[in-house]
Amino acid sequence: MFTSPSTSELMNWTWADFEPRYQQLQKAELNSANLADWIGGWSNTRSCLLEMQNRLYSANTVNTADAEIEAKYKAYLDDIYPKAMAAEQTLKEKLLASGLEPAGFEIPLRNMRAEAELFRTENLPLLAQEQKLVMEHDKITGSQTVMWEGEERTLDQMIPVRMNPDRPVREKAWRMVAERVLADREALNKLWHEFFDLRMQIARNTGMECYRDYRWKNYMRFDYTPADCRSFHQAIEAVVVPAASRIYARRKERLGVDSLRPWDLDVDPFSRQPLRPYQDTPAFIAKTAAIFHKVDPVLGEHFEVMRKEGLLDLESRKNKAHGGYCIDYPLVRLPFIFMNAVGLHDNVQTLLHEGGHAFHVFESRGLPYVQQCDVTMEIAEVASMAMELLAAPYLTADQGGFYTPAEAARARIEHLEGNILFWPYMAVVDAFQHWAYENPAQAVIPAECDAVWKDLTLRFMPGIDWSGLDDVLATGWHRKSHIYQVPFYYVEYGLAELGAVQIWRNALKDQAGAVASYRRALALGGTRPLPQLYEAAGARLAFDEKTLNEAVTLMETTILDLEKVQ
Repeated sequence: MFTSPSTSELMNWTWADFEPRYQQLQKAELNSANLADWIGGWSNTRSCLLEMQNRLYSANTVNTADAEIEAKYKAYLDDIYPKAMAAEQTLKEKLLASGLEPAGFEIPLRNMRAEAELFRTENLPLLAQEQKLVMEHDKITGSQTVMWEGEERTLDQMIPVRMNPDRPVREKAWRMVAERVLADREALNKLWHEFFDLRMQIARNTGMECYRDYRWKNYMRFDYTPADCRSFHQAIEAVVVPAASRIYARRKERLGVDSLRPWDLDVDPFSRQPLRPYQDTPAFIAKTAAIFHKVDPVLGEHFEVMRKEGLLDLESRKNKAHGGYCIDYPLVRLPFIFMNAVGLHDNVQTLLHEGGHAFHVFESRGLPYVQQCDVTMEIAEVASMAMELLAAPYLTADQGGFYTPAEAARARIEHLEGNILFWPYMAVVDAFQHWAYENPAQAVIPAECDAVWKDLTLRFMPGIDWSGLDDVLATGWHRKSHIYQVPFYYVEYGLAELGAVQIWRNALKDQAGAVASYRRALALGGTRPLPQLYEAAGARLAFDEKTLNEAVTLMETTILDLEKVQ
């Protein structure tokens, strides 16, 4: 029905370019004979819209100080986005009213019904404003730097210093970073209030008093409830917190310290220098590519496409947004990976993780319509977290990777221990957000937020000595961007980690078979309910102590085996 513009043409589009397409789709008679063509035209138009949005978003995070890109992105949010969302809603209503159900569209139709129930015209400018607040958050955090040894460094660039075996050095670095974030305490509190009020209004506009109910439906969470999340928190407290305490106890003993302080958490417990897996970005990319080829030749070729097409922005630098992500460009059906690499093993894990997201984009390219490629975040994170574990056997240099066998064992121990320690932290982040949106009057009072975050941290993460650091402990929620930018997006990581460990368990018996199941699940995109996607990957969506205990036992047993190699 429509031809696709080039990327350069698309980036200069205005609403005047999108509007005729939407009008043609709205006016067209819809019947079984032209259904496929009509949905194809809609898919192409929606792909153009999302391509423009995602490219502007990624360009803004690549350089948060680029005033031209910022203005262009804001113009998109002000002019194109609200009108396009209204037009998208009209098309959803048209398809739903027709009673027609295209093959493979059962889940997209289910999602459209939920979106139709949530849609309110008055929310469109509010949703655009929310994205502007996200940009403001990126600007605040992206400008956070410190002076270290006469050099201005980003907070990500300070991570290697915080891993220094010299305890006074890493303590100084840790405190310097903490104080820099505290300097933005007032600004971050103010921004949180703006986010919170805006989100509460968005929910009220849909007839919901609790924003969590809005977000649950917005995230298409049809397969689990807030009560399941609370059960998951309790299972973590029962199973994982004791395992994490064992890790902290070993660390304290090996470091030979009286108490484990926050600046003792990143350093190697044997006081070895941090692993330095690569010297420059080309080597980083080349070795990661070799690992992906070992996991699966097709996945390796996917990564080669990204390298050749310039779809990797990996190094940390000033005015680059924090964190890392993979985003898709739907029109060209290609992913883009963004991260802040500083030469550490954590960067290897991040690229393996984001590579899993990228493979999701590649593997689902066979689906005819972009609406079928929309996946919920739980299965999206299974794709990424499972890839970290599937790639683990190939970290050694003899496999094309980065390390000696002893170094690889050390890296894998750090990864597995980090995954165990993550679950309690995830519970803190998720429980904090449930509290906030259940208690809106208290959640806009910074002191109340600080107190709840402190209590949750001490409950789920015992064994760390925070004495004399009350302000840093209490404002830990300031350092978790998801709370600001993507509310309630965090439990997915915990659920996905449990799914990923099950896939890894399968790979220990049959690596090729586990990878084949993994790829089959990714190729389904968003065309199956979440439990079926987990099942296709060889796992089970779970919240219970038994499944979690099986996973933790496997991880702890593997750590003990790797200790012998290390």
